[in-house]
Amino acid sequence: MIRPGLLLDVSDLDGLDAVVLDTRLTTTGLPGREQYDAGHLPGAVYVDLDGDLAEPPGPAGRHPLPTPARFTAAMRGAGVCRDSTVVVYDAGSATAAARLWWLLRDHGHEDVLVLDGGLAAWAAAGRPVSTTSVAPTSGDWTGTPGHLAIVDDNEAATLPARGVLIDVRAGERFRGETEPIDPVAGHVPGAVNAPLTGNTDPGGRFLSPVDLRSRFESLGIGADVPVAAYCGSGVTACQTILALQLAGLDAALYPGSWSGWITDASRPVATGA
Repeated sequence: MIRPGLLLDVSDLDGLDAVVLDTRLTTTGLPGREQYDAGHLPGAVYVDLDGDLAEPPGPAGRHPLPTPARFTAAMRGAGVCRDSTVVVYDAGSATAAARLWWLLRDHGHEDVLVLDGGLAAWAAAGRPVSTTSVAPTSGDWTGTPGHLAIVDDNEAATLPARGVLIDVRAGERFRGETEPIDPVAGHVPGAVNAPLTGNTDPGGRFLSPVDLRSRFESLGIGADVPVAAYCGSGVTACQTILALQLAGLDAALYPGSWSGWITDASRPVATGA
């Protein structure tokens, strides 16, 4: 069942006139483009996180939000038009696809949906995959960022005193026991840990809105509580923001996330639970 602006199931794609975008990404194994070339939804166009959905790494973190010019060029190059229904997917649990969903919504494009369960759900349903690259006709898409809430470094630092700052990374990274990507381990002081893996079932499909709301309420999140989410670089936190919206709750994104926080050595670092 389609949930407007949020999710759709594999069967909902049947007969749907939509631009389908593949945003697969992993930090290990085959790069996203090579995964796409090995097999993707028929007609899907590949969109690259590093090249299309982020600026180069710097003081704002490993994956700063793209400039409007970069993002506009990417969407037009992918064949997206102003009136397009856009469907985004990744390998499974929307850890990459939600970044594109968030960016489109932030730029004012509301007709965008995440394929629940991604390519894994598509394959599990016995649907065919294609190895043919798609060269779409350039679209006329346009948008302006600022439709969704974000917090900067200072706001992230003060939010725990008046709301909830969610760190969606794995518990061992939050606690500072290990850090496989960034040069400093730990978390923003006052943040609470809610690993994004808790938002989906083993097949990568989102939990029910009731179960998601129960999970977030256990963290002290309610309708009137200010909430922001962060991860390592501002990408996978978007999956938790999507999960919060499924639960009927709103949250801001901390785009710099942990990789941006630690670029300033004067900012405190917390470890442990």
